[in-house]
Amino acid sequence: MSTDIAAEIEFRPTRPDHPQVRALLDALDAYLASLYAPEDNHILGIEALLEPEVTFLGAWQGERLVGCGAVRAMPAEAEMAGAPYGEIKRMYVDPALRGQRIAARLLAALEDAARERGLAIATLETGRDQHEAIRLYERAGYVLRASFGGYPDNGLSLFYEKRLVAA
Repeated sequence: MSTDIAAEIEFRPTRPDHPQVRALLDALDAYLASLYAPEDNHILGIEALLEPEVTFLGAWQGERLVGCGAVRAMPAEAEMAGAPYGEIKRMYVDPALRGQRIAARLLAALEDAARERGLAIATLETGRDQHEAIRLYERAGYVLRASFGGYPDNGLSLFYEKRLVAA
């Protein structure tokens, strides 16, 4: 295996109903189901990911999908001081390729997509037991915040935000 696989990765818009995406999302769902009860997983399904307010990106190594993620443009709401924002959803990288900064680059590409939509804030909800994800988000400049978007503050979720500066 190449030691610089991350350099070979291309991030591009990808349909969430693509068969390789479905396989990655199934793996993500199985992982989340191993950590949390179904009612504690806040998963966007394929149909929701196809909505026009969602930008879904694939991390492609040639013809092989190795990661994916989405940013959903959200309307202004009280928990966000009345400002619209982008919510990062469905981030996942093939476990065999982790540790090569693919997820960090994917997250940056999703932030760029949010900026392109004119959004100045990126938010996300992640589980308290997803330690690798928490490290990724904190290294990328995300800070803890109160719940938003109608998510329950159930003690299992952590809520983060990052102010996006114009690129």
